[in-house]
Amino acid sequence: MTKRYITKLIHEGNYVAEVKVEILDTGEGWSPYLSIEDAHKLDDVREALQEGDLQRATKLAHVFTLKPVSV
Repeated sequence: MTKRYITKLIHEGNYVAEVKVEILDTGEGWSPYLSIEDAHKLDDVREALQEGDLQRATKLAHVFTLKPVSV
């Protein structure tokens, strides 16, 4: 089994969060996949952003504000 880290992006409203998660690759079946803890971490960040709880979201991820570009 190999493990590697990737960054997943979560977009909610005017925010984007970069969440580091570990990918597990067993070379068979449904591989590669996330651990249960990392799946819950993604859900927690998404929920915090939906609720506007930036303090909680920033404890789990890097959070950025999106700003429209005027042309």
